[in-house]
Amino acid sequence: MVKATSTDHFVKLVNNRFKFSLFLLFKLPSAWLSGVRMHKMDVHSATTVVPYRWLSQNPFGSTYFACLAMAAEMSTGVLAMAHVTDAPARVSMLVTGLEGIFLKKAKTRTYFTCEQGDDIRNAIMQAVESGNSSAITISITGRSDDGTEIARFKITWSFKSTPKT
Repeated sequence: MVKATSTDHFVKLVNNRFKFSLFLLFKLPSAWLSGVRMHKMDVHSATTVVPYRWLSQNPFGSTYFACLAMAAEMSTGVLAMAHVTDAPARVSMLVTGLEGIFLKKAKTRTYFTCEQGDDIRNAIMQAVESGNSSAITISITGRSDDGTEIARFKITWSFKSTPKT
């Protein structure tokens, strides 16, 4: 029998709609209010979704750019959090860069999928093994329900290993 890891436990928590909704409500209330949610997650990839509704709209008839950015960042952040939980040392994580390009108006749900879970894990392990900071830039594309490309983001995460106390 394979022993469940901290990462597996975290993934299970994130995939529980009720528990993760409570997490968002208390830790990221602006994301919760605007409707950013997890669609699905495993250790290799994560997909978030943001709806087009009153609390996420802008005055121009589409989803507000900050809501799109929150959903894009969350798709990378949950993977980083999952892999940090299983790291052999304490690791701090921080977004150090964000770049966004908006291609179409988001007038329906927009999905952001990050498929770089293994790369994120490797960056975390590099920080742990070297004792120095490690950074990774992740590309994410947001697509509407019908697959239309809405936005592209590049998010840079920095990881730093700190001694456990």
